[in-house]
Amino acid sequence: MSRHRAFLDRARYPSFDGLRALSIVPVVFHHATPRVLDGVLGRGPLGVDLFFAISGFLITTLLLREREAGGVRLGAFFVRRALRIFPLYYVVLALFVLHAVFVREPGPAREHFLRSLPLHATYTSNWLLDTDVPHPIVFGFGWSLATEEQFYAVWPVVLRFVRRLRVAALVMLLFLALDVVAERWAPAGGGLAWRMARSIATPICLGALLALVVRRPLGFRVTELVLGRPASSLVALGILVLAAALGWPLVVAHLAMVALVGACAITPSQVLAPLLESTLLCRIGAVSYGIYLLNVPAVVLVKRALGEDAPLVLVFALAFALSFALATLAHRLVERPFDAWRARLRA
Repeated sequence: MSRHRAFLDRARYPSFDGLRALSIVPVVFHHATPRVLDGVLGRGPLGVDLFFAISGFLITTLLLREREAGGVRLGAFFVRRALRIFPLYYVVLALFVLHAVFVREPGPAREHFLRSLPLHATYTSNWLLDTDVPHPIVFGFGWSLATEEQFYAVWPVVLRFVRRLRVAALVMLLFLALDVVAERWAPAGGGLAWRMARSIATPICLGALLALVVRRPLGFRVTELVLGRPASSLVALGILVLAAALGWPLVVAHLAMVALVGACAITPSQVLAPLLESTLLCRIGAVSYGIYLLNVPAVVLVKRALGEDAPLVLVFALAFALSFALATLAHRLVERPFDAWRARLRA
């Protein structure tokens, strides 16, 4: 069996849960910091970008497999995604609402959140939320989930109706170009169209493009020359860390994280596999979605218990442990029943 055929037949990528764990750690650390830090310690948001890169590659791969097996069934895809994303999201959003109504002191932050609730409920906060405010934004982390949902809404439709992979790649390149143009030349206070263009996530686009490239034998062979070495994942991770530490252009970090995703997918025996497939990282990665939704309340609880002057390392460690425990509980109580429905639907 050719290496390309083996890659196409691979049902799952064991290292991806470990990559998700590596993604969520800097995000929680970023939320635990009292202010934006200098250097690599201040680059926690890159963890969200790594999530995006994984999502772009994985969702595109799953859609292409479905397409090759008879066609993308949009209704089934949307239901599966809804069963995966919606239950815990709306449970957490409801808890935020209850806290705002019955616990939080009246004030601008509370009123801003309640006014913005329809945006969070419809995954449009990254387009319409008023972020030019002097107070903390409650549920502000929802922007990334809105970005993901918009990707889920648009990209499957493209792959359903665009028959040639080259044309689909051109469409994704167009999305990428729109994002680059909006990031560089959008006027201050630009309208909705500019905000929608800026909400396109470059790492999602790059991950999707990589999935399209390696689907074809020639693209796989060329990509394998770079990413198919046992040490390719380690080199990509090293470049990503250097880009974050030395403040290199963001595009370097994005390319490095997509290369890391590709190396882990193409070469199961890559040198980072023992780490990424370790029991601890796999457990963290399996509930990383819940950690993302619940880490901000965990950070707030820890800071209230220890005081605002508590050491950052202690705050981070306790907040991460608490968010992991809450996410594990949420997975058992909320996510697991819906996962069973998803499995039946997929079958």
